[in-house]
Amino acid sequence: MKEINTTLPKYTDTVIIGAGLGGLAMGIGLQKAGQTDYIIIEKSTEVGGTWRDNSYPGCACDVQSHLYSYSFTNKSDWTKRYAPWNEIQQYILDTVSEYNVRPNIRFGLEVNSSVFDEKTATWTVGTADGQTIRCRYFVLATGPLHVPQIPNIPGLDTFKGKVMHSAQWDHDYDLKGKKVASIGTGGSAIQYVPEIAPDVAQLDVYQRTAAWVIPRDERPYSAASKWVFKNFPSLRRLYRSRLYFTNEMRVWPIFNPSLAKGVEFLAKRFINMQVKDPDVREKLTPDYTIGCKRILISNKWYKTFNRKNVSLLTDGIREIRENSIVDKNGVERECDTIILGTGFIVDPRGYMDKFNLKGLPGRDILEDWKDGAEAYLGNTVSGYPNMFQLVGPNSGLGHNSIIFMIEAQVHYILEGMKEAKKRGVDYLNVKKTAQDEFNREIQERIKGSVWTSGCSSWYQQSDGKNFVLWPYSTLKFWKRNKKVITAHYEWVKLDAQVKQDIPAKKTATKEGAVA
Repeated sequence: MKEINTTLPKYTDTVIIGAGLGGLAMGIGLQKAGQTDYIIIEKSTEVGGTWRDNSYPGCACDVQSHLYSYSFTNKSDWTKRYAPWNEIQQYILDTVSEYNVRPNIRFGLEVNSSVFDEKTATWTVGTADGQTIRCRYFVLATGPLHVPQIPNIPGLDTFKGKVMHSAQWDHDYDLKGKKVASIGTGGSAIQYVPEIAPDVAQLDVYQRTAAWVIPRDERPYSAASKWVFKNFPSLRRLYRSRLYFTNEMRVWPIFNPSLAKGVEFLAKRFINMQVKDPDVREKLTPDYTIGCKRILISNKWYKTFNRKNVSLLTDGIREIRENSIVDKNGVERECDTIILGTGFIVDPRGYMDKFNLKGLPGRDILEDWKDGAEAYLGNTVSGYPNMFQLVGPNSGLGHNSIIFMIEAQVHYILEGMKEAKKRGVDYLNVKKTAQDEFNREIQERIKGSVWTSGCSSWYQQSDGKNFVLWPYSTLKFWKRNKKVITAHYEWVKLDAQVKQDIPAKKTATKEGAVA
């Protein structure tokens, strides 16, 4: 294991929380802009985020390899169309080395507070071990896929066998010959279930809601393709562009449910071709419009249910006993291993419930978000000056590469910092009117889309509000993040006498007037 640094300096210009793809992109973006005074705080002991944590059998990306990568790197030797987790993690490690980001990362520290001081225009960021660091800019890059969702099933804590979440896979535990119960049929389960099925004695798959699953292009890249991509970078970029626009076309059925019916017809044909038992086929066929919940991709999922040792159970779970699971009809089935394919807590009000985040006087993020998380362009929140987010509310995707969105946001954040320096101000704060108008627009746009066609999903909070997804093309997101609309922000300069407590290296150059 690499030597890790766990000591925070007293001050840095920018603190970034999270060393996943978002946080690393932010750090590299700062470096490329000539700003090397930043610290990334990571709760684990290595970079990678979700690709570090999710190592379950069959784990792979559902966006094509050449698109699920930074635009500023030149990886030409992806092994296959959709890369497995370990290849993506190695890519992340290689990128960290290429840009020498590691010296700016502090590992093994969990951030539990961040408080803004209006008098000095600085944030004080605190960690669970008692350290604090002050900064001018604060960037939340934790992402929504890092806190496992543990279901509240009666008796789960009394089970005497092995219990593990898909994001906390125990590779030392041998599944061979075991009676396994897998709870959940989301993006993780459809990958690990086919992989473990041949080894276990019995595999019971507990499904609450069927998922739409379409085929995956599993072809490897030939040696000739890799050679072309390496020696003709322009062709690799052209290929990447083709992948981008092919994926982008999938946005049209989202806002035209009638078009989604055509895709749905083909998806049903796929189920009929793959699954032999008509009763199982019916259980695996969703009763909602395709796209309402996340569309999954796999060539192995449906075929797995043709195996004699695999059972699909859809009657729900009443309770878990010491060595068994009882469904809602009272039927008891023995098992000695439970795998939770139950996803993550994606609502920030859930995974930030113990985070003390305070902005301007009287502003607390959990109070401000009590009715739902909201931001402006997924980047900034009114009342929290000089704070930015990556993959914040309504900047997620269901049809293309999230890295494209992250890079657009990094550009926007850098533009905001540049504008603050140009104006000679100490902080910027998005206006509440601009934030409210943006969110009204977003929620109005979501109406009539497949996301509101009658299903419940992790895109939504309990009252049905979609707080996750961007409801336009990614090209429109890029365009709206290209330039900061200065009229949407307050640009505040502090009185010189109250700035004495700010470290000398932080003092801004006075280059412009306050708007």
